[in-house]
Amino acid sequence: MTGNALIIGASGGIGAGLADGLEARGARVTRLSRRDDGLDLTDPASVEHVLGALDGPFETILVATGALEPDGHRPEKALRQISAAALAAQFALNATGPALVLRHLPRLLPRDRPSRFAALSARVGSIGDNHLGGWHGYRAAKAALNQLVHGASIELARTHREAVCVVLHPGTVATRLTESHGAGHSRVSPQAAAANLLGVLDGLTPADTGGFFDWAGKPVPW
Repeated sequence: MTGNALIIGASGGIGAGLADGLEARGARVTRLSRRDDGLDLTDPASVEHVLGALDGPFETILVATGALEPDGHRPEKALRQISAAALAAQFALNATGPALVLRHLPRLLPRDRPSRFAALSARVGSIGDNHLGGWHGYRAAKAALNQLVHGASIELARTHREAVCVVLHPGTVATRLTESHGAGHSRVSPQAAAANLLGVLDGLTPADTGGFFDWAGKPVPW
């Protein structure tokens, strides 16, 4: 993957790793984040202002945003802990925000050559792989993200025949998200996770568009 690349969430561990990895390949990377550019995915006006100012096209667009505890809401361990406020915060950042980015894909992705779009999801967003319960809001928001990206892939395929539009599970990465909830799991560095994800994207073709893949390139159940 070379050409122009857009990384949303580039100030985070995985986002920075993806940007660095693409630059090492010779790509011209545009890095966007809330911290450095004021791009707040929970604010529709912010998304329209920042992304609307971009010209493109970008051969690669990656959304590396997300949080397990938005606005301080901890993952639920029981049904009685579900709250409307926590659900709203989860969906705003982990599903609605990336959906607002999807609105811009038809304009920002090239129509005449291969392109890649991916959003970071999580295995816990898989309904078929959920055997433990709990974490209801985060799971539901990531499941919603998966559906949104899958739907976007169908529409894009009509006009961007060489596009790949997928969701990716990066594994358990040594970031702030996993500091309190990564016990019992082997964690990899953000740089290693980014290299894994770029390797997966390298191997995908338009026949794979709309899919959900893990860091090793294996399909994840919906």
